[in-house]
Amino acid sequence: MFKQLGIVGTGTMGIGIAQLAVLSKIDVQLYDVNDTLLRRSTVRINANLRKMVNLGKISQEEVQASMERIRTRTSLPDLGHCDFIIESANEDIRVKKDIFKHLDANTKSTAILASNTSSLSITSIGAHTRNPERIAGVHFFNPIETSVLVEVVKGYKTNNETIEKIIAFVNLLGKTPIIVKDTPGFIANRVSQPLFGEALRLLGENVADVEQIDHIVKIIGGIPAGPFESMDQIGIDTAFAEAQSLFEQSNGEPRLRPHPILKQMVESGWLGKKTNKGFFNYEETNAK
Repeated sequence: MFKQLGIVGTGTMGIGIAQLAVLSKIDVQLYDVNDTLLRRSTVRINANLRKMVNLGKISQEEVQASMERIRTRTSLPDLGHCDFIIESANEDIRVKKDIFKHLDANTKSTAILASNTSSLSITSIGAHTRNPERIAGVHFFNPIETSVLVEVVKGYKTNNETIEKIIAFVNLLGKTPIIVKDTPGFIANRVSQPLFGEALRLLGENVADVEQIDHIVKIIGGIPAGPFESMDQIGIDTAFAEAQSLFEQSNGEPRLRPHPILKQMVESGWLGKKTNKGFFNYEETNAK
């Protein structure tokens, strides 16, 4: 099993993966572009772990041991000794290709490189690397603490050994892996994005408000969160990027066109729970 896990990016998902890993007794090399972002990320992880202590899920000793497993890095070559590296940067194919180009050049050939992309092509990301057989997707879902499923994406050249090792890693974290084909949006987003799009169209046509639409969908589907709650949880910017990616990769399929409401909310800075304002207002909830 992997002794050293590298994580590129300290956004919500990168931090969440790091937290799962250290609780599973895996050493983590956490990378971002500057020390300010890294300090912020370790503070958040520590705070999350302390909340788990208050809930009786872990002990104070486990918090200390877990934090000691994290090493912060501001240079990608410093991840060169890692057995497994997960990239969790912005959902931008150009950014991801550049990161993988550098990782490919500065890691041992036996290291596995994975992208926590929610919709982008793994085959395309690995196309210009020396060893595309070691590159795969590992799509965690938000909120990462409670979401059980992880999509393990096999690119066109990804070998079976890489997939088997990632499956073992996901199982170690207590999640359920499912192997999916490298197709736009994989499985989860191919299902969820049309749902989000139709909900946004209903809202835009003033058929119903966000509370009514979420309530009806939850009753009909028997699911814990409606489309607007889900987009707030994911992040409106992320939901918009995923929608745009799926639309472009499907050659402009009309039903997958991102709704203007998403773009307007991103431009307004209303990104969901992480900014306390999205389709719902979270200021009072997050203040508690």
